[in-house]
Amino acid sequence: MKTALFDYRLPKECIAQRPARPRDSSRLLVVDRKTLRIRHDTFAHFTRYLRPGDVLVFNDSKVFPARLIGRRPTGGKNEVFLLRPLRGRVWEVLIGGKVRRAGLEISFGEGLRCTPIGQRDSGAWHARFNKAAKDVFAIAEKIGSTPTPPYVKRRARMSDYQTVYAKKVGSAAAPTAGFHFTRRLLRELTRRGVQLEYVTLHVGLGTFQPVKELTIERHKIHAEYAEVDAQTVGRLASAKREGRRIIAVGTTSVRVLESVMAPRRKNAYRGWLDTFMYPGYRFRFVDAMVTNFHLPRSTLLMLVSAFAGRTLILDTYRKAIRKKYRFYSFGDGMFIQ
Repeated sequence: MKTALFDYRLPKECIAQRPARPRDSSRLLVVDRKTLRIRHDTFAHFTRYLRPGDVLVFNDSKVFPARLIGRRPTGGKNEVFLLRPLRGRVWEVLIGGKVRRAGLEISFGEGLRCTPIGQRDSGAWHARFNKAAKDVFAIAEKIGSTPTPPYVKRRARMSDYQTVYAKKVGSAAAPTAGFHFTRRLLRELTRRGVQLEYVTLHVGLGTFQPVKELTIERHKIHAEYAEVDAQTVGRLASAKREGRRIIAVGTTSVRVLESVMAPRRKNAYRGWLDTFMYPGYRFRFVDAMVTNFHLPRSTLLMLVSAFAGRTLILDTYRKAIRKKYRFYSFGDGMFIQ
C-alpha cells in the first residue's frame, strides 16, 4: 500500500500551539464506524458516550526533559535528544548540530558527557554516557528541557506536556490523547461506573518516526518498552470475557493492548513492542479508542485508518479542517467507536 495514500493538506493555522485550558474544554469529534455518522462536542461531555462497565485504558508513562544541549571540545553546540537507555551506559539518542561523528565527546552540565558510537539506519545514534541510566535521568530532570515536537513553535512547560495521571518516567514524547483528561473528568468517569486501567508504553522513536518508504509494508517500526502488571492483565481479560467495551486512550495504549492482551496473556508483561498496525490489521482486543488528529504519512494515522477505515478517517479529517478543529499534540480529540 502506497504511503502517499495517507497524505492530506493541513493549513498551518490548524496546528495547535498550546493545550486547551481547562484541558477538557478541547473539542471532541465522535465517529461511529458502523453508521459512519460523526458528532461534534466538547471533551467535558465525554461521559455521554460511555456506559457503566466500559473499561478505559490509559498509558501512564511520564515524559522526562529529554532535550539536552551539550558542547564539543571546540565550543560548538550539539543538541542531544534522549530516546531510551539500551545496555550498560549506552543510550539511543538523536543528535543535532553541524558536527556529528562517532568518537566525538559532547559535554553537558552536572559532569555529564557522552560519546556517539555510531548512527543507525533509523537515523538515531547509539551514544555511550559516563554515568548510569538512573543518573542520566536525574541530571536530565535538572538541565533538560521539554521535548515538544518541531511544529510547536512556542516554549512549552513540562506541565503542559504531561498527562495528569503520568506516573512512570521513561517517555521522550507524550502520549497526547491523554491530555484531554482532567482530574475532575477522571472522577466523573469513576462515578459513572467506568473502569479505569493503566498500562505503560514509553514513547520513543517508534511513535513519532515518519514513514519514508514508498510503501508502508517496507517500514519497520522502532521498538518501544512496555509494561502491564499481572493484576491489570487479569482485570482486562475478565472484562473482555464479560463482553464489556475496551476503550484505549491513545494509539500507544492500543499497541499495548493488541500486542499483549490479544494473545490472551495471563501473566505480567515487560518487554519491547514493535507491532505496526495499518489497514488490513484485524483488531482483536480494542473496541473503541480516544485519539488526536495525526500527522500525514505517520504510523499513528495508519493505525487509526486500520481501525476505522482509511476513507472514513481522511474524510473525517477533511470535515474537521473545515470546522477548524485543532490538530496534533495540543489539539482536539476524537472518539472512534
